Amino acid sequence: MPPMMKPQHSGKREKADFKSFGRLLAYCKSYLPVIITAIVLAVGGAVCSIIGPRRIADLGNAIEDGLATGINLDTIMTMCLWLVLIYAVGTFLSYGQQFIMSTVTQNVSKKLRSDINRKINKLPLNYFDTSTTGDILSRVTNDVDTISQTLSQSTANLVASLALFIGVTIMMFIVNPILAATTIGASLLGFLFMFIILKKSQKHFDRQQEQLGDMNGQIEEVYTQHDTVKAYNGKKDARKKFGKVNNGLFSSNWKSQFMSGVMMPIMNFVGNLSYLLIFVVGIVLIINGSKSVSPGTLIEFVIYARLFSQPLGTIGQAMTSIQQASAASKRVFAMLDSAEMSDESEKTTVIENPDGNVSFENIRFGYLPDKEIIHGFSADLKKGQKVAIVGPTGAGKTTIVNLLMRFYELNSGDIKIDGVSIKDMKRESVHDLFDMILQNTWLFEGTLRENLVYNKTGITDEQLDRVCAAVGLSHFIQCLPKGYDTVIGESTQLSEGQKQQLTIARAMIKDSPLLILDEATSNVDTRTELIIQQAMDKLTEGRTSFVIAHRLSTIKNADVILVLKDGDVIEQGNHEQLLEKKGFYAELYNAQFAGAQ
Repeated sequence: MPPMMKPQHSGKREKADFKSFGRLLAYCKSYLPVIITAIVLAVGGAVCSIIGPRRIADLGNAIEDGLATGINLDTIMTMCLWLVLIYAVGTFLSYGQQFIMSTVTQNVSKKLRSDINRKINKLPLNYFDTSTTGDILSRVTNDVDTISQTLSQSTANLVASLALFIGVTIMMFIVNPILAATTIGASLLGFLFMFIILKKSQKHFDRQQEQLGDMNGQIEEVYTQHDTVKAYNGKKDARKKFGKVNNGLFSSNWKSQFMSGVMMPIMNFVGNLSYLLIFVVGIVLIINGSKSVSPGTLIEFVIYARLFSQPLGTIGQAMTSIQQASAASKRVFAMLDSAEMSDESEKTTVIENPDGNVSFENIRFGYLPDKEIIHGFSADLKKGQKVAIVGPTGAGKTTIVNLLMRFYELNSGDIKIDGVSIKDMKRESVHDLFDMILQNTWLFEGTLRENLVYNKTGITDEQLDRVCAAVGLSHFIQCLPKGYDTVIGESTQLSEGQKQQLTIARAMIKDSPLLILDEATSNVDTRTELIIQQAMDKLTEGRTSFVIAHRLSTIKNADVILVLKDGDVIEQGNHEQLLEKKGFYAELYNAQFAGAQ
């Protein structure tokens, strides 16, 4: 088994920037034409919003003039209809922009999840050794959801708000530069506060996403082994650890949400301040005889001030969401940037009719670069032999199997099957040569048939019946309400023995030329073990099989027993030969049966 390795965090915080979000936008470049269309629609909607106040000012001035000479209702009605048309067109353009951006962002999120899924299948096992399952799940679910929400909502609003902001600014200067400068001057205060908050809050958003991953890892770790926690009365310690992670997540959440929540009140204050200044400055200009300012102009500028502060508030909220997305993107892209297994597309070597001869040639390996655990192991195994690998915990038994399956790459040396180096074959080609039955069972949510014929086609019910009878599952299947079509999974109330029998049947259906058994009968009772052992004896006929066992009574009939200690094969032979040597194997065997004797 690989050593226990915890996720490594550098502890160094990245400077608050939007580099990760910029990379996320670059990830969307294939949708650039559609996004440009959405931007054009957003600009069109902003133009309609900008033209509206100009028409309202004209309407106000027409009413003011009509108070002295008489109001022309036809003119007023025409102006109102034009206003309705302008705002209707603006609404339609804004809806089109929102629809396009929502569609684009959902497609981007879909592509992102697909890329992560493909990446997971290309990552070496040492990546999963150094990452908790909960943290990986958090990257695939929570982080991608955060990115999706930001792209779908905040990015679309940001585009429309920027267009509105620029358009309103230009229009204000066209109407009256003094009032425009007054409005913008008041808003600069809001900008200053916004950038201060953004700078201070980014580290809290980063920490929030990290701690969310830590919490998922803690939950997955504790609740998947809840029976063990209860059996050892570890509930108090589990609650303490959860409370520590939960408090940390609460703290970073509270700080980030508090700082982002301050945005809108500040922008509202800036907006109200700008209204006050507009009236004060406008009245002063009217008193001083300015002809460019009228009551209609003041009404127009109040609307412009609202339109000016509204996108500022939206931009502030959008920047908060972008900060969250930036933190999430950093974690997702860190996963996508992780080193993959080497490309093997050019390898074409396949063993067409494998015999099952296996040779280990002075192999050396370590899970960590500076810690070698297999030291020059060599063995020559022939077709059809039953090979048992025994030794104390940590001797390297499972590691030998992992190397044989090419789950990990050798530091040096070579493993050959029928004279062909496994380095010259694709990993999938190596895996096709093996059936593998592990101590830990795995059943997925699906029918019994789907679990048994996993990744195989053309399997008939007659074949299933023969295999299930061989492992003692016939009565169990007959008692199921729908037989092979009964839905099962990890949540199904099956005994550990039944789960193990199902995984053994799955391996028998695959029917590969080499077989690996890693404590395959450790979770079954003595009677079931006998049934399975008989089935395995039939299964191993004519096939090279590797059996990892702690109960030495189960491997007495092995053709070759490899005795490992500290990564070295210290003894080799069959059961009788090793007992006669009175060496380390004899000590292990006698120690197991001393009590019984």
